[in-house]
Amino acid sequence: MMKIRVAAIALLGLLAGVAGSVADDYPSRPITMIVPFAAGGPTDVVARIMAEGMRASLGQTVIIENITGAAGSIAVGRATRAAPDGYTLSIGHWSTHVVNGAIYNLPYDLLTDLAPVSLLVSNPQLIVANPKVPATDLKSLVEWIKANPDKVSAGTAGAGSASHIGGIYFQNFSHTSFLFVPYRGTGPAMQDLIGGQIQIMLDQSSNSLPQVRQKQIKAFAVTSKTRLSVAPDIPTVDEAGLPGFYISVWHGLWVPKDTPKPIVERLTTAVRAALADPATQKRLLDLGQEIPPLDQQNPAALAAFQKAEIEKWWPLIKAANIKLD
Repeated sequence: MMKIRVAAIALLGLLAGVAGSVADDYPSRPITMIVPFAAGGPTDVVARIMAEGMRASLGQTVIIENITGAAGSIAVGRATRAAPDGYTLSIGHWSTHVVNGAIYNLPYDLLTDLAPVSLLVSNPQLIVANPKVPATDLKSLVEWIKANPDKVSAGTAGAGSASHIGGIYFQNFSHTSFLFVPYRGTGPAMQDLIGGQIQIMLDQSSNSLPQVRQKQIKAFAVTSKTRLSVAPDIPTVDEAGLPGFYISVWHGLWVPKDTPKPIVERLTTAVRAALADPATQKRLLDLGQEIPPLDQQNPAALAAFQKAEIEKWWPLIKAANIKLD
């Protein structure tokens, strides 16, 4: 019995030594970051900024691999099946790592089949409207919608999109009713909002801010606790009269489960270094992305945040009985 115990202790020591050696050598070759959407989209842009920012700390190139399909679930599924050696990273956001679990029958578990590395950035929505809408602030907008439920329509990027779920959340939160008009993306929806074919939309701030600045649409509030650093004149929902109405399309970074902890820590350090770099910060902030505080840039914080988001959004999504287009 004593020999078995000694042998087990020796084996554990050997494994610990191997893990330490692997971590010391990591990374010794380029790393792949799987992006679950097409090149040029918001997630791809964030991924490329982060990949460039992490390269200096890691001493290796981070290669972007775009894998599209099934609202990002194909890419995430591939990441869950990758070797847990730190050479495959999975960037994703609120939709791929929260919403998809309530809509799709996924072949993986969002909370257990990937190991969190760090929260990256967040992009709250703006509550926006066509300039001809008579409301002058968020309270009067809610009153106007309640008085004209049959005359108000909201554009979305399709069933299950952030603009769609945000709109459902707004209805529930403000006790309003209006029609949803699905589009093939927020780009076409924005054009119809500007043209007056639809009246309102809940859209990512990074997409709406240019039109707000050009006064093609008007913004009533940002759906976060703090004002946007790049648009400090837009009030928060707390200030505007809809306290607690928070929704954000945030991005995070994960690796396959069972990736050695020292490697995860190495990646977390690289993320923190990138987010602390003034050039990287400027590129992200110019896109309307908000950088989380330092105490949120770690695996435990991302794990807790993702779990809380699932607990918040899954009941609403399932109750809405959202069907994919």
